[in-house]
Amino acid sequence: MAVGIVTDSTAALPGEVRSRWNIAVVPLIITVDGQTVDDGELDTAEILAAKNQSSSGPSPGAFAEAIAGQNQGDGVVVVTVTSSLSITHQSAILASKGAACPVSVVDSRTAAGGQGLVAVAAARAAQAGATLDEVVARAEQIAGRVKLVGALANLDQLIRSGRVPGLAGRAGNLLGLRPMFDIHDMVIRRLRPALSDDAALQRLLGIWRRTKPTGGDGQLHLVCIHAGVPERAAELMDAVTSEVVPADAFICEFGQAMMINSGTGVRGLAWYWD
Repeated sequence: MAVGIVTDSTAALPGEVRSRWNIAVVPLIITVDGQTVDDGELDTAEILAAKNQSSSGPSPGAFAEAIAGQNQGDGVVVVTVTSSLSITHQSAILASKGAACPVSVVDSRTAAGGQGLVAVAAARAAQAGATLDEVVARAEQIAGRVKLVGALANLDQLIRSGRVPGLAGRAGNLLGLRPMFDIHDMVIRRLRPALSDDAALQRLLGIWRRTKPTGGDGQLHLVCIHAGVPERAAELMDAVTSEVVPADAFICEFGQAMMINSGTGVRGLAWYWD
């Protein structure tokens, strides 16, 4: 492969996927009670139990190091979490300006498993012998197609972060509300909450089903996402694959930087059709 691929840890790519497609991952930075660590360096429970926690994008230097390591002759494509959520994209652009090879930075326009699908699509094109421009074009094409929907287990972390008022959040928890969201084309949208875990599961599947191509044509590329609840992601995977055999599919866990905002218990789907 002459074109190297880099992404950031928001993509939450499992180790076997990173290895298969030779994708370098730059970790986001997490600050826990004044201690600064890389995403994935500490135990998640320790981070979420801390009094204060926050996350920030990788430094340009961290991207520059990853770009240098992925330079295989024809340049490097960096796929980042959407620029509407993080300074990560800007850090990658700054790093690209001082690189010793051609570098193109692609805004995935999404996050988590959706971003992972864009990075894998770019890596697949690179391994097939595509040029730098062709890899960029493929990544941008998938960034425009990929969809991501998810459901939170409760409102606890949103209350803690101040995104939901405490009284309203506690009332929502008593009612068993499961907040739902989607991320598409650089925008996070709140969806109507589900009233139970099973209702959230059926809503997620219903949203996915409505995107099926007519006539059964098209290949499905799928990621099932979770935050500390792999069994819920496996349940989603089983439900989808009982209806369609994906061209490729994998399960990924939210990065810790995202769990700071969402808490544990999240599950969701990211996908696109070819």
